Amino acid sequence: GGAYWVDSQQKRYVPVKGDHVIGIVTAKAGDVFKLDVGGSEQASLSYLAFEGATKRNRPNVQVGDLIYGQFLVANKDMEPEMVCIDSSGRSSGMGIIGQDGFLFKVSLGLIRKLLAPKCEIIQELSQLYPFELVLGMNGRIWVKAKTVQQTLIIVNILEACEYMTAEQRKQALAKLSGN
Repeated sequence: GGAYWVDSQQKRYVPVKGDHVIGIVTAKAGDVFKLDVGGSEQASLSYLAFEGATKRNRPNVQVGDLIYGQFLVANKDMEPEMVCIDSSGRSSGMGIIGQDGFLFKVSLGLIRKLLAPKCEIIQELSQLYPFELVLGMNGRIWVKAKTVQQTLIIVNILEACEYMTAEQRKQALAKLSGN
């Protein structure tokens, strides 16, 4: 009896401890922010869960902000809890994401592909032009290039990747780079 892995087109994200996700701040309640992470319930994030945060030095987080963080607590009996620091208190790239990028959603299957260590898609895209990219395990992607047009081209390629073979993708990128 071997183990089988079923890669279904799962629609709703289920929080997993340690997963890095992109959340959208929906409310401030006392010392806690509520975030929409695409799951069945909102996640909480303490204002102290940021690098260098203290009672006096609170992070400037507003409703509507995008937050890249990871789950500290995620199980079916408790509200999911996010943090923006690693075990040694460093932000390690987590925190508030810039306002001027583009946020979009892809399937959880595509996110897993893009997060694979040697993802060809990302390597090929980075040869087109420079851009910033944040990938959330919850299927959310934030991207920002120099211009809105470049940003949207990257968004379109990433969205199309799900249905393209590697060969089709290489041809599409070659057209874009004018080769």
